[in-house]
Amino acid sequence: MADDLLALSALELAQAIERRSLSPVELVRAVYSRLDATEPRWHCFVLRTADTALTEARQAETEIAAGRYRGPLHGLPVAVKDNIAVANTVTAAGAQCLRDNWTPHDAEVVRRLRAAGAIVVGKTNLHELAMGSTTNNPWYGATRNPWAPDRVPGGSSGGSAAAVAGRQVPLALGTDSAGSVRMPASLCGIVGLKPTHGRVSLRGLVASMIVTTDTIGPMTRTVADAALMLETMAGYDPHDPFSIDRPSSVYRAALGRSVRGLRVGVPTNYFFDLCDPEVEAGVRAAIREFARQGALVREVTIPDLEEMMHARAGLSGEGLAFIDPHLRAHPEQISPALRARLYAAYLVWAGDYARANRVRRLLMERFAAVLREVDLLATPTTIVPAFPIDADTVPVHDFRRNTDTELPWTTALVRNTAPANLTGLPSISVPAGFTRAGLPFGLQLTARPFEEELLLAAAHAYEQATQWYTHALPSA
Repeated sequence: MADDLLALSALELAQAIERRSLSPVELVRAVYSRLDATEPRWHCFVLRTADTALTEARQAETEIAAGRYRGPLHGLPVAVKDNIAVANTVTAAGAQCLRDNWTPHDAEVVRRLRAAGAIVVGKTNLHELAMGSTTNNPWYGATRNPWAPDRVPGGSSGGSAAAVAGRQVPLALGTDSAGSVRMPASLCGIVGLKPTHGRVSLRGLVASMIVTTDTIGPMTRTVADAALMLETMAGYDPHDPFSIDRPSSVYRAALGRSVRGLRVGVPTNYFFDLCDPEVEAGVRAAIREFARQGALVREVTIPDLEEMMHARAGLSGEGLAFIDPHLRAHPEQISPALRARLYAAYLVWAGDYARANRVRRLLMERFAAVLREVDLLATPTTIVPAFPIDADTVPVHDFRRNTDTELPWTTALVRNTAPANLTGLPSISVPAGFTRAGLPFGLQLTARPFEEELLLAAAHAYEQATQWYTHALPSA
């Protein structure tokens, strides 16, 4: 029964709760039953908040029975990535140095979700300090991809992605400073939304390494569920210096719009240059689906993108603002691999950082120019599907030279997602198919700033036409 319940989307569960054919208590118990059955294999969670969750579920049941239904999030379980503060828990961000980091208050996004009636059922595993793409965590263990448990789920929000993909929870929160929502969404076959930078409050985000590119985003099985979460999460927060005062929307109202006449840009450079051939073919087929629905598909070029993406290295010093005291006091509490990356950040001078930001501004202008010609950009989310947990490199095809090559996994995974972080643009990954080995991959759509309605409408149109999200796991 638990597995049957959790095969439903969040909105399907919400409808059952609203008509009182499903109790929030029954649903939360189903989540923990599912965790008992699957966590030994997948290791998505680092903390379960069962006592609090069941108390809140009973309260929700009472409120709904009394006619005080708050809306479609009321009584729905949500998992929270463990670098986002949840009141009265340890928020360790996957790090040994933060193992005692007790957070007395909810992050603003968690507060908003709880105010709408959502129930936090636990904290999910992530790459150490959210600085990596595999969720092979040296302190809390590796999270495994439910589609192929010998492979990575992506990162750094790998625990949240795997929990949603594995039907453990219908909704989860992740963070995305170089693709950490969209990248694991692609590898796990779910939806991951990175809102415009400033659309969602960052207050309560712990251990953000590049705060000027970071975002908090929903991770769900359907686009409609992502729209539902964004409706509550979005909005100005005067206590967050990065929050931008722009009106948000009832994003679900945009779903169902036709894409006829929508201008979809397909980059001729960078995004398809290095790619797994099956992913490349699958994403181009996804783009043809837009054309079939009446969208105007055209090629575009973003000049010098390959070279400008090196600006990311100049921004790495931002992370030291947070981690420097821990790194100096207890370097042994940071894994050797991450410690080496952090030490390298000390070599980034102020002039390097300033130049990197100038390049970032130029990059924003280049994307803005292209997005005056088209409404959306369509690309692969990740250039590879999930790879074995112990892999150091991943194979790709170089379509520029028609040769096969290998890339370090971290380079491969952030390649296509990081541009939206440097530019602050909204971007979504939606399931786009499977390789012959049964591994999912995603289509990435990117829009102009604060055009999440358009982004969600286009993603929903593709999702409903293809139904990739309905494919069942090979084993539950």
